[in-house]
Amino acid sequence: MPRFKLTIEYDGTPFVGWQRQDNGPSVQGVLEAAVRGYCQVDALVQGAGRTDAGVHALGQVAHVDLPRDDRPEVVANALNAHLRPHPVAVLKAEKVSEEFHARFSATERAYVYRIINRRAPAVLEINHAWWVSVPLNAAAMHAAAQVFIGKHDFSSFRAAECQADSPVKTLDEMTVSQEGDLISITTRARSFLHHQVRNFVGTLKFVGEGKWTAADVKRVLEARDRAAAGPTAPPDGLYLTHVKYGG
Repeated sequence: MPRFKLTIEYDGTPFVGWQRQDNGPSVQGVLEAAVRGYCQVDALVQGAGRTDAGVHALGQVAHVDLPRDDRPEVVANALNAHLRPHPVAVLKAEKVSEEFHARFSATERAYVYRIINRRAPAVLEINHAWWVSVPLNAAAMHAAAQVFIGKHDFSSFRAAECQADSPVKTLDEMTVSQEGDLISITTRARSFLHHQVRNFVGTLKFVGEGKWTAADVKRVLEARDRAAAGPTAPPDGLYLTHVKYGG
């Protein structure tokens, strides 16, 4: 059966996360239902990353084996028709070799975390950004974020339920920028620990408020203790922006 790579956008608000679960609708579940409606078969849709409940995606990637060898644009259009009214869209479908695996073939994943930083409530960004009413110093947050760059034991930023074999990861980039009320925290790595980005953000918020410095962040990293770091930021502001393969 031909294998198709799917690039997917979704609003994570109504879902229990990417992974199919018994306690509510999942992104994986509605995609598999769309495949069933299109091809009348049950097929496994495997994603590049398991985003949590409430986390969004601009460029999630998945693969699926289909019994029909239709043109990629036909596959994308058919799946989108069966995905309605769920807030999930297949942006692109591509035919790939059977060796391609959305998760294991990935060489880079990138996220952005969005903070609306102003006194007035962010009514138009509810469920799509973290509203922080206390003024934040984005430049200080950016400087502190550079502590995370490189290969480290990130135990201080790892969720207790994380299933990764090792807390050691290599972070390739982390930037904090501000445009008006919007603070964007972007980061890239081959892979991430469970809640790693959200735990980064919760810690950097302390820096933005002036409670901690870059030296404190370094101390937290070296502690290798989740209790030493800041809180886990809410899922609303997190977006999986892209997944890269090869190169």
